[in-house]
Amino acid sequence: MSETAAASRKSRRQGGAWRKVLPHLVLSLGAVFMVVPFLLELVTSVKTFAESTHTPPSLIPHPFEWGNYAAVFDSLPFSHQLANTILMTAGRTAGQVLFCSMAGYAFACLRFRGSGLLFGLFLSVLMVPSQLFLIPNYQIMQWLGLLNSLPALVLPGMFSAFGTFLMRQFFLQLPTELGEAARIDGANPFQIYWRIMLPLSGPGMLALAILTAIWSWNDLLWPLVVNTDPEKMPVSAGLAALQGEHLTNYPVLMAGALLASLPMIALFVFFQRRILEGIAFTGLKG
Repeated sequence: MSETAAASRKSRRQGGAWRKVLPHLVLSLGAVFMVVPFLLELVTSVKTFAESTHTPPSLIPHPFEWGNYAAVFDSLPFSHQLANTILMTAGRTAGQVLFCSMAGYAFACLRFRGSGLLFGLFLSVLMVPSQLFLIPNYQIMQWLGLLNSLPALVLPGMFSAFGTFLMRQFFLQLPTELGEAARIDGANPFQIYWRIMLPLSGPGMLALAILTAIWSWNDLLWPLVVNTDPEKMPVSAGLAALQGEHLTNYPVLMAGALLASLPMIALFVFFQRRILEGIAFTGLKG
């Protein structure tokens, strides 16, 4: 019996060890698949054009062609496009944080007739492909005379159903007693939102701001449609212009893509803990 018990304990210990190791193995494998494309982008960005099209491909460039990064600025008005991207991202992010937090607060804390139906309509927008809104948004920008302008990039992205849902979930976590106490003291709904609820919603707003910034920075389809002037394009649309019909200089394209992605990578690395905390907190209650 003692030998059987010892064998059973050993088997349980081994099983427990595998349960601890297996998730790390799976996550490590997933990390490798995530990092490999970035490494290939980095390696290709310092290759010559001939080497980038060579078969089989080489893993170590010889020689290193650092001039591809300078060629990006020669091929595109990269500085203007980077400035457009920063302004577009900042405008969309500020709009989403303001308008989505106001809508989320209304759905979470205010009681009015038809609020449930209206919120259901908001959520239904999440099930509609965003491409279906492309033509209506373009017609609105054309009617307003905003084509080939910075406002055309910013305005359609200043509000979203997802942002409203995210902020509603966050406001549901806040104690209702705070709003009730302020209402007894004579505060109106906007004062409760602005002076009490908004200062407490920092993690949720930060999560929404980071997600909106990443989405805005990478947005491609809408900028390609609404702005055709290279000086008015963001970086994402400008890089698409480097892809030729018959020939594409992949080293220059990869160098431009790497330069464009570095700000978002740094932003995510710096705020990743706050992002995860904010998203996890907003998803605790339905």
